[in-house]
Amino acid sequence: MPGKLSAFMNDHVPGYRRMTRLPGQVFGVNPFGGDIRPTRVPVLQPGSGRPALPFPHPWNFDEPIRILETYFWGADDEQGAGRHNRYLDCPGFSPILVTRDPGVIRAITTNTGDRAGQFDRDTLPSTGIARATGKDTLLFANGAIWKRQRKLAASPFGKTTLFQPEMFHEFAETFRSTITLRLDALRNHFEQTGQKTLSISLEPEIKVVMLEMIVNNFFGAEVAYEELRDRFVPALERVIDHIVRDTVINQIGISIAKMPSLNARIAQTKQDYASFEELTARVLAVRKKATGLWKQFRSDAPDEALRSNIKVFLAGALEATTSYATWTLSHLARNLPAQEKVYQAVQEIEDYTPENLESANYLTHALDESLRLTPSLYFLPRRATADTRIETADGRSLLIPQGTHILLDVWHANRHDDFWGIEATGYPAHEFVPERWAELAAAGRASKETLHFGFGHGPRVCPGKHLGQLEVALVVGAFVKVFQFKALHPENPAKAGVSTKPLDGTLVELELR
Repeated sequence: MPGKLSAFMNDHVPGYRRMTRLPGQVFGVNPFGGDIRPTRVPVLQPGSGRPALPFPHPWNFDEPIRILETYFWGADDEQGAGRHNRYLDCPGFSPILVTRDPGVIRAITTNTGDRAGQFDRDTLPSTGIARATGKDTLLFANGAIWKRQRKLAASPFGKTTLFQPEMFHEFAETFRSTITLRLDALRNHFEQTGQKTLSISLEPEIKVVMLEMIVNNFFGAEVAYEELRDRFVPALERVIDHIVRDTVINQIGISIAKMPSLNARIAQTKQDYASFEELTARVLAVRKKATGLWKQFRSDAPDEALRSNIKVFLAGALEATTSYATWTLSHLARNLPAQEKVYQAVQEIEDYTPENLESANYLTHALDESLRLTPSLYFLPRRATADTRIETADGRSLLIPQGTHILLDVWHANRHDDFWGIEATGYPAHEFVPERWAELAAAGRASKETLHFGFGHGPRVCPGKHLGQLEVALVVGAFVKVFQFKALHPENPAKAGVSTKPLDGTLVELELR
């Protein structure tokens, strides 16, 4: 009877669960159960040297990796479950669980879905995205709406569709055409200046190529390279920056469209959102022609019902693929022997088919190592919809209370020696070593066992996974075949927002092979 009464009160009395948890929060009672119980993180810890407060606010929201580091400040001195699992519990709020334990990450992502009692994707870190694109998207939605959106995306995003010869050749030809123009410009520069090398930031160049392949190849629209470079890429960059800021600062939830243009920044942002809307409209306009992957789209939904997802895809795919490619090139620019091995793997490739790219083993290893060390998706947000007990593959268990906000810290899980260090893989976890993947394979460690979560995992794995792998393998492979390049700075720190990227914009000294 007490249990039934409590359940009734939870379901029908607003704030009941919060009130019942308050005494435990005040007295520091651990709300988690099982044998992976996390260690509590204090909100304030004067004199500890922690890099940040353990939550985003207007003065640290642009340093999310440092916020995650705060949770594990001093954790390596522990030997129990708290070494890789930490929580924050402030009176009156739901607890926040942060884990860098791959076993826990895998168990939670596997148990994320639309069924009762499964974890949801936590929408709290994505409120800015929802205001920019809409709430009915594959990224933001949960439950039945997410399941329906996922089904619509399955066919055009699937590996079987993307890796059809005619589709892949369109990607390759677009890239070949663009890179030919850039090569001609580079040769002209060398001839006019008498120089043999050029210092250049690769991120802006790669971003335009990626958007060109998404807009013109994937959707079959026809937007000129120059217009993408000069107008749409800069607008999308500023929109994405605004989304990150808006998530933390705009607690009232006012849409940018309803804000008066009180200053130049707001006016520019509104103009950028208009450009974003126009690009989305141009992509939707070719749907009736069944160009690109539209021919694979099996739905009679009106264009307006698709607009939000198209916007998420344009911004999200551009962010993720640019991150993936620039990180890989950034690592290769600082590891010239690895760059040479990638060149040896791709130098004989004339036809960039999926089969030829997959057969270039060292290129594949370099791409996997980049996703491990510097993943685009540096954390995965989840939320417990009910009191939920998970069990890891090695038999450990964790009871997570309903309402818990969960940050699956992929960035630090992939960089910790406990999971990716010398004993586990033969090499230090913090170093870029593509050879680690060949040795793992030789040791019989299957890819399902050594997960880097580069595209997420489980039912809510990134739907653009195969597209991202295809595009980035093509861009990196072709780039290394044409150019030699080395970094201008030895260090390679990250900047993080919606995704992670090299802080220096992948600044390299470039020359033709």
